[in-house]
Amino acid sequence: MIELIQNQLVFSFPEIHPDARCTIEFQRTLRLPDDNKAYPLPPGLGKFPLMHVDDLGECLPRDWETHGGIFFPMHQAEAMWISFNSDYPFAIKVAAGKINAVTGDSWSNQLHANPQDYLIIPKQPWLDGFCISKGKIRQFVAMPLGDGYTAEEQLTGAAEHGGIQIIAYPMKREAYQQLLAIRNSEIKFSRSTMNETLPVSMGLAPGGLMRQEIYEDYHGISAWDTAIFSRCYVHIINSQIYHALTGNHPPTKAPTAKDYAQAALPWFQYYDEQAAALSGKPALSKLDGIAAIGIKKNETPLPENESCDPAHIRNLGANIVREGEF
Repeated sequence: MIELIQNQLVFSFPEIHPDARCTIEFQRTLRLPDDNKAYPLPPGLGKFPLMHVDDLGECLPRDWETHGGIFFPMHQAEAMWISFNSDYPFAIKVAAGKINAVTGDSWSNQLHANPQDYLIIPKQPWLDGFCISKGKIRQFVAMPLGDGYTAEEQLTGAAEHGGIQIIAYPMKREAYQQLLAIRNSEIKFSRSTMNETLPVSMGLAPGGLMRQEIYEDYHGISAWDTAIFSRCYVHIINSQIYHALTGNHPPTKAPTAKDYAQAALPWFQYYDEQAAALSGKPALSKLDGIAAIGIKKNETPLPENESCDPAHIRNLGANIVREGEF
């Protein structure tokens, strides 16, 4: 079952276990400079407002009616990341324009172990972009479908789907019971938050580089109940169209990364010494960033793309207390 509660997607599988429940948020964030420099994690700037596609009534695009799901607004060239929260283990597949964000393969409902095409929750607390190499991703950045910038268009040559596709598989009840018997309690971490004719649909394009690891599945693929799953189509709508269709104002544009760094506000890095990271796959490693495509097209798709130097970086994930001098 999937529910939309307080701007969160909630996946629950009470038929598997009362604890089999996870929540997914779509967070606004700074767009990293697309300058081939690897940056730390930018902060969360609050959740995007989520709505049921059926709330659009007669204004509902025909393909959205077919896919169902939810939608949220993004400004062109705005960045986002996906937050996962669950105590119960899940295998989560994430795609953008039906391109798997971990492997670059086309969408499928099945889990694959070689190469691993899914995330494991709660070990993976968030996903900020396309996994292009071990320990590096290219940030999710919204761009109009049809202009050639999205990962979907770069890899397939078509601008057909857009949006985000998510499918969740709970751990088998038996595997979870075994895990409970041996698992130590884990500390949870969160990234801090801060209090012309336009196309309707948007897609996600590969933006600036970020240091982020996608972790290997240490449970093994046999731990997941692949016979039972829920999936959701998450549409992205241009912010100006969103206001015209819903009457609601979209979130304001995020500050630039340069402004944020100059204000000496914190960036983040997350590292788990006990988890092995996946390597990037060839398909995603060949993706061009938005800035590089803009140069080829003699366009300037990213306003305010100046480089910056994050000075205040906070470490997340280290739960060992440092013993200093006495």
